[in-house]
Amino acid sequence: MLTRRDFFKTAGWGAAVASVSLPSDLLAWTEPSRAAQPGGPILLNSNENAYGPFPSVLALSNPFDGVNRYPDHHSDLVTERLAALHKLPQDCIVTGCGSTEILRIAANAFLGPGKKLIMAAPTFEAIEHYASVVNADVIKVPLAANFAHDLGAMLRAAGPDTGLVYICNPNNPTANLTPRKDLEDFISRLPKNTYVLIDEAYHDFVGPQPDYVSFIERPLDDNRVIVARTFSKIYGLAGMRMGYGVAAKQTTAQLRRQKLEDSLNIFVMRCGLTSLDDSAAHQQAQQRNAADRDQFMKQAAARKLKPIPSSTNFIMMESGRPVRSVIAHFSKNNIAVGRPFPPMDTCVRISLGTPEQMKEFWRVWDMLG
Repeated sequence: MLTRRDFFKTAGWGAAVASVSLPSDLLAWTEPSRAAQPGGPILLNSNENAYGPFPSVLALSNPFDGVNRYPDHHSDLVTERLAALHKLPQDCIVTGCGSTEILRIAANAFLGPGKKLIMAAPTFEAIEHYASVVNADVIKVPLAANFAHDLGAMLRAAGPDTGLVYICNPNNPTANLTPRKDLEDFISRLPKNTYVLIDEAYHDFVGPQPDYVSFIERPLDDNRVIVARTFSKIYGLAGMRMGYGVAAKQTTAQLRRQKLEDSLNIFVMRCGLTSLDDSAAHQQAQQRNAADRDQFMKQAAARKLKPIPSSTNFIMMESGRPVRSVIAHFSKNNIAVGRPFPPMDTCVRISLGTPEQMKEFWRVWDMLG
Protein backbone atom coordinates (compact mmCIF):
# COMPACT_ATOMS: atom_id res chain seq x y z
CA MET A 1 0.00 0.00 0.00
CA LEU A 2 1.33 3.43 -0.96
CA THR A 3 1.91 6.09 1.66
CA ARG A 4 0.58 9.58 1.03
CA ARG A 5 4.11 10.78 0.28
CA ASP A 6 4.68 7.96 -2.24
CA PHE A 7 1.29 8.75 -3.74
CA PHE A 8 2.55 12.18 -4.87
CA LYS A 9 6.08 11.19 -5.95
CA THR A 10 7.26 13.03 -9.02
CA ALA A 11 8.28 11.74 -12.44
CA GLY A 12 7.12 14.37 -14.92
CA TRP A 13 3.38 14.66 -15.69
CA GLY A 14 3.81 16.45 -18.97
CA ALA A 15 6.46 14.10 -20.30
CA ALA A 16 4.39 11.07 -19.34
CA VAL A 17 1.30 12.35 -21.10
CA ALA A 18 3.20 13.52 -24.16
CA SER A 19 4.81 10.10 -24.55
CA VAL A 20 1.46 8.37 -25.04
CA SER A 21 0.32 7.83 -28.63
CA LEU A 22 -2.81 5.97 -29.62
CA PRO A 23 -3.25 3.93 -32.79
CA SER A 24 -5.22 5.72 -35.47
CA ASP A 25 -7.92 3.04 -35.47
CA LEU A 26 -8.45 3.59 -31.73
CA LEU A 27 -8.52 7.36 -32.13
CA ALA A 28 -11.25 6.98 -34.73
CA TRP A 29 -13.51 5.46 -32.07
CA THR A 30 -12.93 8.05 -29.35
CA GLU A 31 -15.64 10.56 -28.54
CA PRO A 32 -15.04 14.12 -29.79
CA SER A 33 -13.81 16.42 -27.03
CA ARG A 34 -16.16 18.88 -25.35
CA ALA A 35 -13.19 21.08 -24.53
CA ALA A 36 -12.63 24.35 -26.35
CA GLN A 37 -10.49 23.85 -29.44
CA PRO A 38 -8.55 26.52 -31.37
CA GLY A 39 -11.19 28.22 -33.47
CA GLY A 40 -13.92 26.24 -31.70
CA PRO A 41 -16.84 27.69 -29.78
CA ILE A 42 -16.52 29.60 -26.53
CA LEU A 43 -18.12 27.28 -23.98
CA LEU A 44 -20.49 29.14 -21.66
CA ASN A 45 -23.02 26.32 -21.51
CA SER A 46 -22.19 23.79 -18.77
CA ASN A 47 -21.28 25.80 -15.65
CA GLU A 48 -17.70 24.61 -15.90
CA ASN A 49 -14.71 26.42 -14.43
CA ALA A 50 -13.32 28.43 -17.36
CA TYR A 51 -9.94 28.77 -15.64
CA GLY A 52 -9.27 25.06 -15.26
CA PRO A 53 -7.77 23.19 -12.31
CA PHE A 54 -5.62 24.85 -9.66
CA PRO A 55 -1.98 25.48 -10.69
CA SER A 56 -0.87 23.02 -8.01
CA VAL A 57 -2.86 20.31 -9.80
CA LEU A 58 -1.37 21.19 -13.18
CA ALA A 59 2.08 20.96 -11.61
CA LEU A 60 1.54 17.41 -10.38
CA SER A 61 3.96 14.72 -11.38
CA ASN A 62 3.52 11.42 -13.17
CA PRO A 63 -0.21 10.58 -13.19
CA PHE A 64 0.56 6.99 -14.18
CA ASP A 65 2.30 6.17 -10.90
CA GLY A 66 0.45 3.27 -9.31
CA VAL A 67 -2.09 2.72 -12.10
CA ASN A 68 -1.32 -1.00 -12.11
CA ARG A 69 -2.95 -1.17 -8.67
CA TYR A 70 -6.66 -0.99 -7.90
CA PRO A 71 -7.68 2.39 -6.47
CA ASP A 72 -9.30 0.97 -3.36
CA HIS A 73 -5.81 0.84 -1.82
CA HIS A 74 -5.70 4.66 -1.93
CA SER A 75 -9.31 5.82 -1.61
CA ASP A 76 -9.07 5.91 2.18
CA LEU A 77 -6.82 8.96 1.75
CA VAL A 78 -9.69 10.85 0.14
CA THR A 79 -12.25 9.88 2.78
CA GLU A 80 -9.77 10.73 5.53
CA ARG A 81 -9.06 14.17 4.05
CA LEU A 82 -12.75 15.01 3.51
CA ALA A 83 -13.62 13.90 7.04
CA ALA A 84 -10.87 16.13 8.42
CA LEU A 85 -12.04 19.06 6.29
CA HIS A 86 -15.59 18.82 7.61
CA LYS A 87 -14.66 17.65 11.12
CA LEU A 88 -16.74 14.49 10.75
CA PRO A 89 -16.18 10.76 11.28
CA GLN A 90 -15.01 9.00 8.14
CA ASP A 91 -18.11 6.80 8.06
CA CYS A 92 -20.21 9.93 7.45
CA ILE A 93 -18.56 10.33 4.01
CA VAL A 94 -19.36 8.47 0.81
CA THR A 95 -17.41 9.24 -2.38
CA GLY A 96 -18.63 8.95 -5.94
CA CYS A 97 -17.85 9.38 -9.61
CA GLY A 98 -18.95 13.02 -9.57
CA SER A 99 -21.78 14.18 -7.34
CA THR A 100 -24.11 12.64 -9.91
CA GLU A 101 -23.19 9.22 -8.54
CA ILE A 102 -24.32 10.43 -5.13
CA LEU A 103 -27.65 11.40 -6.70
CA ARG A 104 -27.92 8.00 -8.38
CA ILE A 105 -27.19 5.96 -5.28
CA ALA A 106 -29.63 8.06 -3.24
CA ALA A 107 -32.33 7.32 -5.80
CA ASN A 108 -31.47 3.62 -5.67
CA ALA A 109 -31.46 3.59 -1.87
CA PHE A 110 -34.66 5.51 -1.15
CA LEU A 111 -36.83 5.25 -4.25
CA GLY A 112 -38.51 2.50 -6.23
CA PRO A 113 -41.96 1.36 -7.38
CA GLY A 114 -44.66 3.03 -5.28
CA LYS A 115 -42.25 5.72 -4.05
CA LYS A 116 -42.21 9.40 -5.02
CA LEU A 117 -39.41 11.82 -5.77
CA ILE A 118 -40.31 15.48 -5.27
CA MET A 119 -38.18 18.04 -7.07
CA ALA A 120 -38.40 21.63 -8.32
CA ALA A 121 -39.01 22.70 -11.91
CA PRO A 122 -36.69 23.76 -13.30
CA THR A 123 -33.72 22.30 -11.45
CA PHE A 124 -30.80 19.99 -12.23
CA GLU A 125 -32.44 17.08 -14.04
CA ALA A 126 -30.16 14.09 -13.34
CA ILE A 127 -32.10 12.94 -10.27
CA GLU A 128 -35.29 12.72 -12.38
CA HIS A 129 -33.60 10.24 -14.70
CA TYR A 130 -32.28 8.11 -11.84
CA ALA A 131 -35.72 8.06 -10.20
CA SER A 132 -37.33 6.95 -13.46
CA VAL A 133 -34.83 4.11 -13.84
CA VAL A 134 -35.99 2.61 -10.52
CA ASN A 135 -39.66 3.15 -11.51
CA ALA A 136 -40.40 5.83 -8.95
CA ASP A 137 -42.99 8.54 -9.55
CA VAL A 138 -41.51 11.99 -10.17
CA ILE A 139 -43.44 15.01 -8.89
CA LYS A 140 -42.21 18.36 -10.24
CA VAL A 141 -43.15 21.50 -8.33
CA PRO A 142 -42.70 24.86 -10.12
CA LEU A 143 -40.38 27.36 -8.47
CA ALA A 144 -41.93 30.22 -6.50
CA ALA A 145 -42.31 33.68 -8.03
CA ASN A 146 -38.92 34.71 -6.57
CA PHE A 147 -37.32 31.58 -8.16
CA ALA A 148 -36.69 29.92 -4.78
CA HIS A 149 -37.99 26.42 -4.15
CA ASP A 150 -41.72 26.56 -3.42
CA LEU A 151 -41.37 24.62 -0.19
CA GLY A 152 -45.03 25.02 0.75
CA ALA A 153 -46.15 23.40 -2.49
CA MET A 154 -43.48 20.71 -2.16
CA LEU A 155 -44.68 19.94 1.36
CA ARG A 156 -48.27 19.65 0.14
CA ALA A 157 -47.11 17.19 -2.51
CA ALA A 158 -45.34 15.01 0.05
CA GLY A 159 -46.91 12.03 1.75
CA PRO A 160 -46.06 8.65 3.29
CA ASP A 161 -45.04 7.40 -0.16
CA THR A 162 -42.44 10.16 -0.66
CA GLY A 163 -39.05 8.50 -0.47
CA LEU A 164 -36.85 11.43 -1.45
CA VAL A 165 -36.96 15.21 -1.89
CA TYR A 166 -34.28 16.86 -4.01
CA ILE A 167 -33.18 20.43 -3.22
CA CYS A 168 -30.45 22.05 -5.33
CA ASN A 169 -29.20 25.06 -3.36
CA PRO A 170 -28.04 27.32 -4.97
CA ASN A 171 -30.36 26.09 -7.67
CA ASN A 172 -29.30 25.15 -11.18
CA PRO A 173 -30.35 26.78 -13.56
CA THR A 174 -31.62 29.84 -11.68
CA ALA A 175 -28.40 30.39 -9.63
CA ASN A 176 -30.27 31.71 -6.58
CA LEU A 177 -30.75 30.58 -3.01
CA THR A 178 -33.59 29.16 -0.95
CA PRO A 179 -33.18 30.51 2.62
CA ARG A 180 -31.73 28.14 5.18
CA LYS A 181 -34.40 28.86 7.83
CA ASP A 182 -37.12 27.96 5.32
CA LEU A 183 -35.37 24.70 4.48
CA GLU A 184 -35.04 23.77 8.15
CA ASP A 185 -38.75 24.34 8.72
CA PHE A 186 -39.59 22.37 5.57
CA ILE A 187 -37.47 19.38 6.58
CA SER A 188 -38.97 19.31 10.08
CA ARG A 189 -42.47 19.03 8.62
CA LEU A 190 -41.79 16.27 6.10
CA PRO A 191 -42.99 12.71 6.75
CA LYS A 192 -40.53 10.92 9.04
CA ASN A 193 -39.66 8.34 6.37
CA THR A 194 -38.77 10.93 3.71
CA TYR A 195 -35.10 11.61 2.97
CA VAL A 196 -33.85 14.99 1.71
CA LEU A 197 -30.95 15.28 -0.72
CA ILE A 198 -29.45 18.77 -0.68
CA ASP A 199 -27.21 19.36 -3.69
CA GLU A 200 -24.52 21.91 -2.77
CA ALA A 201 -22.57 21.71 -6.04
CA TYR A 202 -22.16 25.49 -6.10
CA HIS A 203 -21.56 26.01 -2.37
CA ASP A 204 -18.05 27.43 -2.82
CA PHE A 205 -19.31 30.33 -4.94
CA VAL A 206 -21.95 31.60 -2.52
CA GLY A 207 -19.93 33.94 -0.33
CA PRO A 208 -21.26 35.48 2.91
CA GLN A 209 -25.06 35.45 2.84
CA PRO A 210 -27.44 35.92 5.78
CA ASP A 211 -29.86 33.39 4.26
CA TYR A 212 -27.31 30.66 3.55
CA VAL A 213 -25.41 28.16 5.66
CA SER A 214 -24.26 24.80 4.30
CA PHE A 215 -25.91 21.72 5.78
CA ILE A 216 -22.39 20.31 6.17
CA GLU A 217 -21.02 23.31 8.03
CA ARG A 218 -24.10 23.46 10.29
CA PRO A 219 -25.74 20.04 10.13
CA LEU A 220 -29.16 19.19 11.41
CA ASP A 221 -29.59 16.43 13.93
CA ASP A 222 -31.57 14.47 11.35
CA ASN A 223 -30.58 11.16 9.80
CA ARG A 224 -32.69 11.88 6.71
CA VAL A 225 -30.51 14.72 5.36
CA ILE A 226 -27.90 13.94 2.69
CA VAL A 227 -25.61 16.63 1.26
CA ALA A 228 -23.90 16.23 -2.12
CA ARG A 229 -20.74 18.09 -3.14
CA THR A 230 -18.60 18.02 -6.29
CA PHE A 231 -15.05 18.75 -7.47
CA SER A 232 -16.40 19.79 -10.88
CA LYS A 233 -16.99 23.47 -10.16
CA ILE A 234 -14.58 25.54 -8.10
CA TYR A 235 -11.85 22.89 -8.36
CA GLY A 236 -12.15 22.75 -12.16
CA LEU A 237 -12.20 18.93 -12.36
CA ALA A 238 -15.49 18.39 -14.21
CA GLY A 239 -13.87 16.07 -16.74
CA MET A 240 -12.32 13.85 -14.06
CA ARG A 241 -15.54 13.06 -12.09
CA MET A 242 -15.19 13.24 -8.34
CA GLY A 243 -17.87 13.99 -5.78
CA TYR A 244 -19.02 12.96 -2.34
CA GLY A 245 -21.97 12.84 0.00
CA VAL A 246 -22.23 13.61 3.69
CA ALA A 247 -24.88 12.13 5.97
CA ALA A 248 -25.39 10.33 9.26
CA LYS A 249 -23.51 7.04 9.66
CA GLN A 250 -26.55 4.83 9.19
CA THR A 251 -27.58 6.78 6.09
CA THR A 252 -24.15 6.60 4.44
CA ALA A 253 -24.18 2.86 5.14
CA GLN A 254 -27.36 2.60 3.06
CA LEU A 255 -25.81 4.71 0.31
CA ARG A 256 -22.62 2.66 0.17
CA ARG A 257 -24.61 -0.48 -0.56
CA GLN A 258 -25.68 1.13 -3.88
CA LYS A 259 -22.23 2.50 -4.78
CA LEU A 260 -20.13 1.39 -7.72
CA GLU A 261 -17.03 -0.40 -6.48
CA ASP A 262 -13.83 1.61 -7.02
CA SER A 263 -15.65 4.51 -8.67
CA LEU A 264 -12.75 6.92 -8.09
CA ASN A 265 -9.65 6.48 -10.19
CA ILE A 266 -6.10 7.21 -9.08
CA PHE A 267 -5.78 10.26 -11.37
CA VAL A 268 -8.75 12.08 -9.92
CA MET A 269 -7.90 11.16 -6.34
CA ARG A 270 -4.44 12.65 -6.73
CA CYS A 271 -5.90 15.84 -8.23
CA GLY A 272 -8.67 16.05 -5.64
CA LEU A 273 -6.31 15.69 -2.69
CA THR A 274 -3.98 18.32 -4.11
CA SER A 275 -6.93 20.69 -4.63
CA LEU A 276 -8.14 20.21 -1.06
CA ASP A 277 -4.68 21.05 0.26
CA ASP A 278 -4.42 24.27 -1.78
CA SER A 279 -6.45 26.70 0.31
CA ALA A 280 -4.79 29.74 -1.29
CA ALA A 281 -5.91 28.70 -4.79
CA HIS A 282 -9.39 27.96 -3.46
CA GLN A 283 -9.68 31.46 -2.00
CA GLN A 284 -8.34 33.01 -5.20
CA ALA A 285 -10.89 31.09 -7.26
CA GLN A 286 -13.70 32.33 -5.01
CA GLN A 287 -12.55 35.94 -5.31
CA ARG A 288 -12.09 35.68 -9.06
CA ASN A 289 -15.56 34.23 -9.56
CA ALA A 290 -17.11 36.97 -7.41
CA ALA A 291 -15.33 39.62 -9.49
CA ASP A 292 -16.42 38.01 -12.77
CA ARG A 293 -20.01 37.78 -11.52
CA ASP A 294 -20.01 41.42 -10.42
CA GLN A 295 -18.69 42.48 -13.82
CA PHE A 296 -21.46 40.51 -15.54
CA MET A 297 -24.08 42.26 -13.42
CA LYS A 298 -22.61 45.66 -14.26
CA GLN A 299 -22.70 44.87 -17.97
CA ALA A 300 -26.27 43.64 -17.65
CA ALA A 301 -27.35 46.75 -15.73
CA ALA A 302 -25.77 48.99 -18.38
CA ARG A 303 -28.08 47.29 -20.90
CA LYS A 304 -31.10 47.57 -18.57
CA LEU A 305 -31.23 43.78 -18.24
CA LYS A 306 -32.37 42.11 -15.03
CA PRO A 307 -30.66 38.78 -14.33
CA ILE A 308 -31.77 36.65 -11.40
CA PRO A 309 -29.36 37.42 -8.51
CA SER A 310 -26.66 34.76 -8.71
CA SER A 311 -24.76 32.90 -5.98
CA THR A 312 -22.95 30.64 -8.44
CA ASN A 313 -20.59 30.69 -11.44
CA PHE A 314 -23.46 31.19 -13.89
CA ILE A 315 -26.32 33.61 -14.50
CA MET A 316 -29.95 33.08 -15.54
CA MET A 317 -31.26 36.06 -17.47
CA GLU A 318 -34.45 37.10 -19.21
CA SER A 319 -33.81 37.55 -22.94
CA GLY A 320 -37.19 38.89 -24.00
CA ARG A 321 -37.47 36.37 -26.83
CA PRO A 322 -37.70 32.58 -27.32
CA VAL A 323 -34.57 31.13 -25.79
CA ARG A 324 -34.03 28.71 -28.67
CA SER A 325 -33.56 31.66 -31.00
CA VAL A 326 -31.01 33.14 -28.58
CA ILE A 327 -29.14 29.85 -28.42
CA ALA A 328 -29.12 29.66 -32.23
CA HIS A 329 -27.85 33.25 -32.51
CA PHE A 330 -24.93 32.58 -30.19
CA SER A 331 -24.17 29.27 -31.89
CA LYS A 332 -23.89 31.05 -35.25
CA ASN A 333 -21.41 33.39 -33.60
CA ASN A 334 -19.26 30.60 -32.14
CA ILE A 335 -20.52 30.74 -28.56
CA ALA A 336 -22.36 27.95 -26.72
CA VAL A 337 -24.80 29.06 -24.01
CA GLY A 338 -27.07 26.99 -21.79
CA ARG A 339 -29.85 24.75 -23.06
CA PRO A 340 -33.57 25.56 -22.64
CA PHE A 341 -35.05 25.07 -19.18
CA PRO A 342 -38.85 24.86 -19.47
CA PRO A 343 -41.01 26.55 -18.39
CA MET A 344 -38.52 29.47 -18.41
CA ASP A 345 -38.71 29.60 -22.18
CA THR A 346 -37.38 33.14 -22.63
CA CYS A 347 -34.52 32.90 -20.11
CA VAL A 348 -30.96 31.99 -21.03
CA ARG A 349 -28.34 30.48 -18.69
CA ILE A 350 -24.83 31.85 -19.18
CA SER A 351 -21.82 30.26 -17.51
CA LEU A 352 -19.14 32.75 -16.53
CA GLY A 353 -16.06 32.66 -18.73
CA THR A 354 -12.76 34.49 -18.69
CA PRO A 355 -12.84 38.29 -19.16
CA GLU A 356 -11.88 37.87 -22.82
CA GLN A 357 -14.66 35.34 -23.36
CA MET A 358 -17.23 37.53 -21.64
CA LYS A 359 -16.20 40.52 -23.73
CA GLU A 360 -17.03 38.46 -26.82
CA PHE A 361 -20.27 37.28 -25.21
CA TRP A 362 -21.47 40.85 -24.76
CA ARG A 363 -20.44 41.80 -28.29
CA VAL A 364 -22.60 38.98 -29.64
CA TRP A 365 -25.43 39.77 -27.20
CA ASP A 366 -25.54 43.33 -28.51
CA MET A 367 -26.02 41.95 -32.01
CA LEU A 368 -29.40 40.54 -30.92
CA GLY A 369 -30.80 44.02 -31.40
